[in-house]
Amino acid sequence: MQTLIDSGIAFVIAMQSAGDWLIAPMRFFSYLGTEDFFFLVLPLIYWSIDSVIGVRVGFILVTSNMFNYMSKLLFAGPRPYWASSHVRALWAETSFGIPSGHAQNAMSVWGIIAASRRQVWVWVVALLLIFLIGFSRIYLGSHFPHDVFIGWLFGAVILWAFIRFWDPVAAWLANKTFGQQTLIVFLVSMVFVAMGWAVVSLRSGYQLPLEWMENALRGGSVEPAPIDPNGIFTSAGTFFGLTFGLAWIVSLGGYQASGPVWMRALRYVIGLIGVLILWMGLGEIFPRGDGLLVYSLRFVRYALVGWWVTGGAPWVFTRFKLIEKR
Repeated sequence: MQTLIDSGIAFVIAMQSAGDWLIAPMRFFSYLGTEDFFFLVLPLIYWSIDSVIGVRVGFILVTSNMFNYMSKLLFAGPRPYWASSHVRALWAETSFGIPSGHAQNAMSVWGIIAASRRQVWVWVVALLLIFLIGFSRIYLGSHFPHDVFIGWLFGAVILWAFIRFWDPVAAWLANKTFGQQTLIVFLVSMVFVAMGWAVVSLRSGYQLPLEWMENALRGGSVEPAPIDPNGIFTSAGTFFGLTFGLAWIVSLGGYQASGPVWMRALRYVIGLIGVLILWMGLGEIFPRGDGLLVYSLRFVRYALVGWWVTGGAPWVFTRFKLIEKR
């Protein structure tokens, strides 16, 4: 592993020596792989472009985030600017490095979009974005090359699993009652919590090497905090909310992202306002930190956001006749 780290540091330094003119475009491509960006894109696709693709994007993103969180804790690998004071922290992070979440999410999300569209030009754009997002993480000093490659590998496995099992699982759930569906997805979300907590427990008492901490604080303004259980409840809550909202709206007749451009745009604006109220508003009200109450409220907060995206907002759109009837 040390050989990979040493060679990776040399590679990152070589990339950064190409010049500061690359900082802005690399930050742009890196942003295209962030959760915040997908948080804006997912509702846009589901509410205003294609509800079927939007659902798949939402679920593959949540699944990818959960497994990436657990994988980072299992590997407990440094970031380049943690391991070497010669690497500039052009994009600081608090979590462990391997595997790259940006690379993994890019492969999963852009891959499922391309697989759903089944058009050559979409695949070309998706593969280009996947590569540039991964490359940007190396240039910015956030990841070693092996972090990115493993992120792509994990993302490809998740993508394959979704393509292979999505239809059979969806058909199986469709034969269940709404109550049964709710119970099943709640139990799955609790399995996510149990798995995540088990991995966190493995790292209980872990101390970040002093050299990593010193380099991180010297090179970036963000203090590393790689073992944070809140991420478990974010992903598990979002998964439950997305699934519950989808099952609920389907029980009411379903939702299709149809209508003229002005109607689609208005839906997005109204829906996004709701997301911000639940996400940011409850974030200001609910306590932060650690503890059972904090974790439970975080689960509830993100469950409400997920429910709003797939169920609440479409219900509002239907009530106010913002959907074109077919």
